[in-house]
Amino acid sequence: MAKKEFKSESKRLLDLMINSIYTNKDIFLRELVSNASDALDKLYYRSLTDKKVKIVRDDLEINISFNKDNRTLTISDNGCGMTREELETNLGTIAKSGSLAFKENMTKDEKIDIIGQFGVGFYSAFMVSDKITVTSLSIDSDDAYCFESEGADGYTIKKTSKSDVGTEIVLSIKEDCEEFEYSKYLEEYEIKNLIKKYSDYISFPIKMECTHHELKDEKKQEYEDIKEIETLNSMIPIWKKSKNDVKDEEYDNFYMDKFNDYDKPLKVISSSVEGMCSYKSLLFIPTHAPYDFYTQDYEKGLALYSNGVMIMEKCADLLPDYFSFVKGVVDSEDLSLNISRELLQESNNLKLIAKNIESKIRKELEKMLKDDRESYMSFFKTFGVQLKYGVYNNYGVDKDKLKDLVMFYSSKHERLITLAEYVSEMKDNQESIYYASGASVEKINALPQVEQVKDKEFDILYLTDYVDEFCITALQDYESKKFINVSDGSLDLETDDEKKETEKVNKDNSDLLKAMCDKIGEVKEVRFSKKLKSHPVCLTTKGDVSIEMQKVFDAMPNEMGIKAETILEINEKHPIASKLKDLYKNSREDFDKYTEILYSEARMIAGLPIENPTEISRLICEVISK
Repeated sequence: MAKKEFKSESKRLLDLMINSIYTNKDIFLRELVSNASDALDKLYYRSLTDKKVKIVRDDLEINISFNKDNRTLTISDNGCGMTREELETNLGTIAKSGSLAFKENMTKDEKIDIIGQFGVGFYSAFMVSDKITVTSLSIDSDDAYCFESEGADGYTIKKTSKSDVGTEIVLSIKEDCEEFEYSKYLEEYEIKNLIKKYSDYISFPIKMECTHHELKDEKKQEYEDIKEIETLNSMIPIWKKSKNDVKDEEYDNFYMDKFNDYDKPLKVISSSVEGMCSYKSLLFIPTHAPYDFYTQDYEKGLALYSNGVMIMEKCADLLPDYFSFVKGVVDSEDLSLNISRELLQESNNLKLIAKNIESKIRKELEKMLKDDRESYMSFFKTFGVQLKYGVYNNYGVDKDKLKDLVMFYSSKHERLITLAEYVSEMKDNQESIYYASGASVEKINALPQVEQVKDKEFDILYLTDYVDEFCITALQDYESKKFINVSDGSLDLETDDEKKETEKVNKDNSDLLKAMCDKIGEVKEVRFSKKLKSHPVCLTTKGDVSIEMQKVFDAMPNEMGIKAETILEINEKHPIASKLKDLYKNSREDFDKYTEILYSEARMIAGLPIENPTEISRLICEVISK
């Protein structure tokens, strides 16, 4: 029989589909199984509308078999089959989809899931095989036909014999090469894995004869291989079941098995949405962070399904970065997929689903915070940094979505609190939200700048995570209350009389303070202050960059050169103030030594390095030995 050429262009088009459209060889089995499922759906639909077609749905199935000696893999179904014309149209014309035409001819009220709408999935099989033989008997024909092709050179269709209605596809698997081991597709375990991964929720049973190694004689320790037909897929996705029909234990087991976690999830979020874009989702908030969560190797994303067939293992577009810890699945039949089903086209439906999922996760976290504080505290200690990152990322565009979810340590309550809780307890004369940054609660407690604010009985938020201050900076305010760093040089808690007194002291000693500033060289200003209670000195900052921010920038691999503008403040009531005034008048050499020591002391308190510790140690010993 003469070989026919493909109607739609030529070898170049087929090569493009096989080598470019499909980037993952494993999906060929998904495509062929999905096509078989479509054929079963079509036949079942015919049985509902055509009295001549007598079909019991439970009898419909897909079968897979393999022969290592012949290097063949066979996928068969007892669906509607194809006539000669349909073989010619569906397989002889690249990108012609019988499933799509079938779906387009259905009325709006007829609900049948059709997976294979794209018409080229069949040709993905050429990625792993060098010859494809399709034998089919249509329910509308008395004659069976065989389609055979070795690729872009063309195909043949001839009459053949087949006893039962349906379609059988035989793939002649390619020989192994240096680049790829094709023989794996003739292994039972590999076929099982591919069905489990991509086609586990096909609504018809996928069956295969499997081998089980069983103990024959316990005394002799002899084993035998038992062959039996096994159903490879579970068929009904847990997310398509009614919530009332699923036990918590089933959700936990699904999560631990699907996402390889040894702990059950902290929170399960199940949704079923009908509307402009319908979908079902099953989301999980883990109890703990994955080992690689805070590394570049971590991949966010939800498993994306279309009618129970997995399209993408991790669809990153469905989750914002600040919720990247969420695991789960989304199943929708309303997505616009490309012809290979591996990549999503730019889709308003996908954006709508992502927006809804983001909102759902946020509301569930807000509910957890309100109704189950203990669980939320556990969640926040694990993933709170990610939420704070979300506040300041992208120039704070999402800050209003997350501001009520972030928490900070309260000096008053000695535990984490929300910004809403802080503001609700603000004193009547308090106009700002005060915070202090440091490596730990203990180190912040020891900061000289904290004393004055605590003395006024104001609560202070302790920021101990590296992202905290960037988060606060992005927020700028909360309920019109500005955030103020207690180490900010502009912090003003003095009375009018105290301000006048401080201004006079600084004015009267302006030459002394300028001399200190010139000697240090690294500070913007030196001044006497009343904000210190018992400590002699401290460093405050001027401008947007704080000392803690500078530490973060300094720790980055690429030196950014971003430095805080610092101010050395001296406790005007401390004996060291009088000592400095005396030395400035009587011993400029000792005055310079004291200046260097005090500045180094202020840097140590702030957690900044001292460039010349040996010299400072020598100066201290020289001063105290006098």
